[in-house]
Amino acid sequence: MSRIIDLNCDVGESYGVYRVGNDEALMPLITSANIACGYHAGDPVVMDRTVRLAARHGVGIGAHPGFPDLLGFGRRRMHLAPDEIENYVLYQVGALAAFARSVGAELAHVKPHGALYNMAAKDIEMARAIVRGVARVDPNLIVVGLAGAALVEAAREAGMRVASEGFADRAYNSDGTLRSRRLPGAVIEEPELAAERAVRIVRDGTVVAYTGEEIPLHVDTLCVHGDTPTAVEIVRTMRRKLEEAGIEVATLGSFVGRG
Repeated sequence: MSRIIDLNCDVGESYGVYRVGNDEALMPLITSANIACGYHAGDPVVMDRTVRLAARHGVGIGAHPGFPDLLGFGRRRMHLAPDEIENYVLYQVGALAAFARSVGAELAHVKPHGALYNMAAKDIEMARAIVRGVARVDPNLIVVGLAGAALVEAAREAGMRVASEGFADRAYNSDGTLRSRRLPGAVIEEPELAAERAVRIVRDGTVVAYTGEEIPLHVDTLCVHGDTPTAVEIVRTMRRKLEEAGIEVATLGSFVGRG
């Protein structure tokens, strides 16, 4: 029996006159889209356009809520009360769900963005606040979190559907967290290298950390960041290498059950 994996990408991150990524080229290659909800990136016009693009290609539609931080692209840490986080998530996920329904589609998953995602990987109270916000929109949504992280634990604790995520285009620390973007080597832009890492993660359940250690990593979905300059070629190469390895690529909703 072949292993199944979802391929997700952060998209819809343009806003106003600013253009980020190449959503039109990426969408036919991925199975799940994490669409910015206007806080770290995106705006209502871009949200609508991106939802329609995902629906046209049969891609799973996901909300990508972040901190209210356009200037920092949501990658700066913010320290907010749990009820603030819960309501910021509710606000963003609810907005994207409305855009999806307006075109006859349904929201499938929620994946926090940037600093919100990374902080919730370790902070269980923040993770629980995120999960509460998601559940208030729809308790059947899939929560996507870093493999082994507090967010995954919180989603399972709440009985939510949950998907553990790995990254083909990011370097790992030896504890399974992602290497800070402030440090050299944090982002992997070479398509062949990213694709080889993807196959190893799915087939072998391991990844080599930046420091050289082999660490276990069991995931349901692999991410490529849409703002990585070589994102389109990375995803294209990943799909080819995964299929050559006998690994099936499918949407999260087709195989992820409840936690």
